[in-house]
Amino acid sequence: MTPEGDDEIARARAAPREEVKSLVSEATGDLLLALLDNPNLEEPEVVLLLERLDLPVTVLSAVAGAKRWTSSEAVRLRLAKHPRTPKRVALAALRQLYLFNLVRLSLLPSVAADIRRAAEEVILTRVPHLPVGEKLALARRGPAHVAGAILAEGHHRAIQLALGNRFLTESQVLKVLAKTGVPERVVEAVAEHPKWSCQSNVRAALARNPHTPVASVRAFLPHLTLRELEDIAGLEGLAAHLRKELREELERRAEAAGRSAKPTP
Repeated sequence: MTPEGDDEIARARAAPREEVKSLVSEATGDLLLALLDNPNLEEPEVVLLLERLDLPVTVLSAVAGAKRWTSSEAVRLRLAKHPRTPKRVALAALRQLYLFNLVRLSLLPSVAADIRRAAEEVILTRVPHLPVGEKLALARRGPAHVAGAILAEGHHRAIQLALGNRFLTESQVLKVLAKTGVPERVVEAVAEHPKWSCQSNVRAALARNPHTPVASVRAFLPHLTLRELEDIAGLEGLAAHLRKELREELERRAEAAGRSAKPTP
């Protein structure tokens, strides 16, 4: 390194606080690593530094390796979501995040998909131990897998919040309906919900579920295809009332097909 380079590094390590902010925005490479050793560098500047998308991996790893910085929630969040943070470092940071920062991370489209999934998994491990108020908040605005997990628990106040969650997907609703031992009130709520009860795959799943109210089954059976009706009717262990409704619907369609097949006199 040239003497000029040595001087710049020494300056970065000892710059007074009023110069630190400009260095955070403008410095590159070795100067940034030197800046991390500056005793005048404080958390707000490190947070600002981590907003830079051009940071080298060496700088991100250096920040992650300093307890002085990783004790900060704001720093941990930015390490977890930075696109250049090594995966091992990002995972270590996200495991220490507070609940609703994990939620934020899991919903950010700019964050790598595997990091978002990891954030969801951490949330899911915490769900059984959360107080009701936090579960209700997650039911309302948590990611799809989390909303589905809370829906499956069947807490009275959480059911409608989870079903109205804009991130909840059809696949999650289907997983909930397929769970052994899902509370009856959850099935009834799905069957009565204006959004989910209109979807063909959900209707087919409801027709398979013994907890679905007879009135709900009767209302949507006419909207299932003949193949769906036959597939459901062939299932073993189908509840007697559902089998009866299916048989009657199949007979009704057979009669209608027979009438339409008769030649007009």
